[in-house]
Amino acid sequence: MSDISEAVLDWALDQLTAPGRPRPTPAGATGLREGSNPWLLRLDDGRSAVLRVGDPDDEEQRERFAVEARSLRIAGAHGVPSPRLIAHDATGAQAGALALLSTVIEGSSRIPVEPVSEQLHEYGRATAALRRVPVAALDGMARKVRPIQGVDFAGARRRQGTNSLLTAAEEAIAARPVPDGEPGLVHGDLWLGNTLWVGAKLTGFVDWDCAGIGEPGLDVASIRLDAALMFGDGHEKAVLAGYLAAGGRERAKDLAYWDVVASLSTPPRMTEFVSTIQDQGRPDLDRSTLQRRRDAFLRAALERLG
Repeated sequence: MSDISEAVLDWALDQLTAPGRPRPTPAGATGLREGSNPWLLRLDDGRSAVLRVGDPDDEEQRERFAVEARSLRIAGAHGVPSPRLIAHDATGAQAGALALLSTVIEGSSRIPVEPVSEQLHEYGRATAALRRVPVAALDGMARKVRPIQGVDFAGARRRQGTNSLLTAAEEAIAARPVPDGEPGLVHGDLWLGNTLWVGAKLTGFVDWDCAGIGEPGLDVASIRLDAALMFGDGHEKAVLAGYLAAGGRERAKDLAYWDVVASLSTPPRMTEFVSTIQDQGRPDLDRSTLQRRRDAFLRAALERLG
């Protein structure tokens, strides 16, 4: 546990000490993202927790930690499958760093190589649970108009170069207003790597630091694109079917628009996504495969958008 500072570890152990019980002793820590932060912290009494650490001098990190903490509280209060927030040091005053401690949810985020229709349907069904949260509970949360909004993908296209398909997509979105219909809680970074599974049952959504208030199509398009990237053309239909079945809607509003927006919320050549996806058990997905699948999904969305 040499990568976790003594001050942060002490803070976490204090939060995990039950009233009237002895302070637990750490039994080990495992990095959950490419072998590093956040950490699965194991205790000698058999309990465990997830510990996320950040830089208190980084304004963007402070905001992301605050969003994650509030989103976990909201999700837990309204039955959205997610970890439970245990503690949050918003300034580093107690832990010596930004720190967020949450419960462990049973399951794995490893992505299967072959698509499982029941899992894809469940992916959509579980995403519909975010619609349970009333808008009144989201007061003060940032408006989200695209996935992973804090990343400047348009700037990446200017720096790295683009292609005619991405250019056409940018022009199509620029020519249209952002749909404004039934805003609610959006996760803002939905993909299979941010979900936990036991078999074909989704047990929780994790990594809520991109969450906010927005149109449901933002998240629906994200999981549709994700299914197409992970498994190929056509598999996006299964997640949509699960979402619609759970939400009681015949169609998802403005879906072509949001499919284009989701596609633009990716790196131009997909290079930056490769290691993260491969770390979740998909070494078969190289840059060229991801770009080819992204472009096929985007091309179909543009045709529907007209």
